[in-house]
Amino acid sequence: MDKLNKIIKRYKVFFALAAVNIAVIIFRPDIGMKSIDLTIDNALEMLSILPPIFILLGLLDVWVKKETMIKYMGEKSGIVGVLLAFFLGSAAAGPLYAAFPVAVVLLKKGSKLSNVLIMIGAWSTTKIPLLLFEASSMGIKFMALRFVLDIFGIAFIAYTTEKLLSSEEKDEIYKNAAKAE
Repeated sequence: MDKLNKIIKRYKVFFALAAVNIAVIIFRPDIGMKSIDLTIDNALEMLSILPPIFILLGLLDVWVKKETMIKYMGEKSGIVGVLLAFFLGSAAAGPLYAAFPVAVVLLKKGSKLSNVLIMIGAWSTTKIPLLLFEASSMGIKFMALRFVLDIFGIAFIAYTTEKLLSSEEKDEIYKNAAKAE
């Protein structure tokens, strides 16, 4: 019974959304079927993206020693860690939800929290293909201005977040990353 309660607690949002979906199918079958189709499409997209990312993360976990990660992205990494975080995020492929497993591995390996936040911010806003598209469709001036503002914005948000978190909250983040599967 305790195991069932754990499962229900862990997946309560999923179960709630499934119940809403069932209610929509019953009362508005046309909308319900569209919702099911979208759910299936999104699940298939995730299943096509996540396995390669998990394979790469497994390789990162095995090939990169913790000491190396601490040296280049840890507490004393300085500008090298910031630049590496920006590069990892900007060069990454895939949607933003793929950044979070990467963030967990970086935290497990001893990366500084602000560097991980910078990587997530860069992943969401400074991807190289996005910059190329912006330059061709909106002009190089717009792209350059947005890119520079994003760099400063991401760094500001990352460092502010790290400074506002207490050491207990940071420890909790690292503990959650360590116990993530």
